Amino acid sequence: EFVVFVPYACPGDVIEVKITEIHKRFARGVLTRIHTAAPERVEPRCTYYGECGGCQYQHIDYAAQLRWKHRQISELFRRVGGFDPAVVQPVIACPNPYHYRNRILVRSQWNKPAQKLNLGFIRTDCGLVCDIESCAIAEPALNEAITQWRRNPPPKGGIKTVLRMEAPGWEVPENSFFQNNFLLLPELVRVVKERLSSHGGRHLVDAYCGVGFFSLEVADVVESFVGVEMDAPAIRAARRNQESRGIRNGSYVAGDTDQVLPSLLAKWEPSLTSVLLDPPRVGCRPPSLEVLRRTGPGQILYVSCHPATLARDLKILCADGRYLLETVQPLDMFPQTQHVECVADLRLAGPLPPESVLSPTPAIG
Repeated sequence: EFVVFVPYACPGDVIEVKITEIHKRFARGVLTRIHTAAPERVEPRCTYYGECGGCQYQHIDYAAQLRWKHRQISELFRRVGGFDPAVVQPVIACPNPYHYRNRILVRSQWNKPAQKLNLGFIRTDCGLVCDIESCAIAEPALNEAITQWRRNPPPKGGIKTVLRMEAPGWEVPENSFFQNNFLLLPELVRVVKERLSSHGGRHLVDAYCGVGFFSLEVADVVESFVGVEMDAPAIRAARRNQESRGIRNGSYVAGDTDQVLPSLLAKWEPSLTSVLLDPPRVGCRPPSLEVLRRTGPGQILYVSCHPATLARDLKILCADGRYLLETVQPLDMFPQTQHVECVADLRLAGPLPPESVLSPTPAIG
């Protein structure tokens, strides 16, 4: 029952491992030799794989990646949240598991021994930069941008540069968030819209709304909506995105979700209201979770790229039978990596016990 974490191993491999860390219940090691390769092991497409830290699963067949991601999510929900793993649906595949990423962060770093400027991504084994000429998971247009960036490099090391593609039909300020995979966006919208429609609510609160992506995409299945976001440029962009689409049944509010959420939830009858949460990777802060539990909107849709913090927050929302987790739909927005997007659907199930007190939210790395 002792677990050893070994990056770049594949389930079914027979391998030799060098142990680098030992703890009470687990150890960490590095792969030193493959005696027998697993049937699911494949040759990585990227020449920098194992050195660049951007991908973790290129050595695993894509169909197997989807199965293992499903298992990882299911086990996380059981272990962290105490949920029945059966609520986790099969992972929806990306149409193209390579060349899908529309935004990357590249860095410059002075390589003193080689007396040259390294341009690329942080290595997997240290804080140094892996010098790269292309990225196997980046959109072709971004690889062209990498080529241009290398021809006109930054003047020194220590500079971060964001290369991103424009989102077709959307205004997105330079530092505002937008989904990193255009190819699977239609499926993400479909899942959210189907879950909203199945609840039959009339109103939507779009928390952490960014440039208004979700609320504008699903505006046709609700009578009214309101979005909240503390990124002021994103809110201004959301209003312009709304205006350009001629959508009239919603509005956007600039502010901290924790502070604004109570007044937004007071606008409509809770049983007829759905709340869509799409917070940063760290998840929701306790004040927002407490407001949701006490207000009791009929449905909470939680979109997250971090299954562990998602399971943690859902456990809090479902405590004392307040909410029931109906389903979790994973989507592989990040092929070849350990990351995965999930849409969780919660329905109001019972009254809030008078003595119920929200416990502090534990940190999850």
